[in-house]
Amino acid sequence: MEWGHPEPLVRGPVVATVKHGGQRNAIGAHGGGYCIYTALAVAAGELDPSHVPNYMTTAPEQLITHQPSWKDPKKLVTIDPYGHLVTDVFKPYFNKGYDIRPTIAVTKAHIDFPEVKDALRLKRLTPDGTILKTDGTSLVTKAAIEPVWFLPGVAERFGCTENALRQALFKETNMMYPELLTRTDIKLFLPPIGGLTIYIWGDPDTIPDESVELTVRVHDECNGSDVFGSDICTCRPYLAHAIEECIKTAQNGGCGVVIYYRKEGRALGEVTKYLVYNMRKRAEGGDKASEYFNCTKTVAGITDTRFQAMMPDALHWLGITKIHNFISMSDMKHDAIVNSGIKIINRVEIPPELIPADAQVEIAAKVFVGYHGGDTYKVEAKDLEETKGRVYKDQGSVAPSGITPTHAKK
Repeated sequence: MEWGHPEPLVRGPVVATVKHGGQRNAIGAHGGGYCIYTALAVAAGELDPSHVPNYMTTAPEQLITHQPSWKDPKKLVTIDPYGHLVTDVFKPYFNKGYDIRPTIAVTKAHIDFPEVKDALRLKRLTPDGTILKTDGTSLVTKAAIEPVWFLPGVAERFGCTENALRQALFKETNMMYPELLTRTDIKLFLPPIGGLTIYIWGDPDTIPDESVELTVRVHDECNGSDVFGSDICTCRPYLAHAIEECIKTAQNGGCGVVIYYRKEGRALGEVTKYLVYNMRKRAEGGDKASEYFNCTKTVAGITDTRFQAMMPDALHWLGITKIHNFISMSDMKHDAIVNSGIKIINRVEIPPELIPADAQVEIAAKVFVGYHGGDTYKVEAKDLEETKGRVYKDQGSVAPSGITPTHAKK
């Protein structure tokens, strides 16, 4: 594996087979955390471990074509840029019997999003029959991406040595991957984490063209809000606003992109997130914006583990060099993107009318510590004390604010 080599055949494919140990050039297994379910299927006798996938008709419907960034080992360290093209660019390896798996799949879809239908009803959007149908569905190209880490490049992003990174990964996964220490010649790692999905409205071929308007949101997973509509945060409303803006941009001849990362609870996980919710809602003096980040740090020891330094890789894979409209207030995401060499022209805040009642705490706390509020949001120190969310008794809970948890009683 010669990561970043301009010739794919010289660079070589990512091989993480469980069938032929001598072929492997990557630590870990395909499928991220889902590899455990594959193991269960084998153990249950439902899956033949010798099964060879047939990729004959699985090629991308819309090709994401080669970009200069694919040949730059500094731009891409967490994605195999050829992951969706393996049956094509690595055909000679397939012919020799190598067990190569795609790490990217690209397809097309119709998206039926309720807020888009609301925007049609309120005449904020108008159907055009191509990007947006009269029934409110929109047409997208979408790509699912599994992470492939080039360990020397990841270590450089975090300002540590490759050895320090390998040691930390080995220890903090309870020694799941001994090859991190015993096979330092293998530079690729397929981490057991969630990947990302890219949704594209408009023609993907226009994305690298800086003269064509591009609207982008980078969104981190929030199951409670994105799927079930929990009103304690702004995640789904901001996602819905981004989709609406992406559709408008595509209808005007540009392109809209939403990148959806599986980083639930700021990558601390949903269990940790809910524990933090409980602490916030039971806090003395109420759920105040001034304690928003402190509660997370008290529970997790850190406020955020999303580490946006790796996030721009997906943008570089698409060939993005300029974003006209960035639908995000996050200073961390903005700075990571700009520091990676991508220009951002406009930053778009979430409209105030879209912020749920219980999410005022979140927005006040984030703007105060540096999130981009533009001319829309101004937060002073006194506002942090005055901005409060619901307490449990307001939600019909039998546990009033500050009650001692049952398990702690003698």
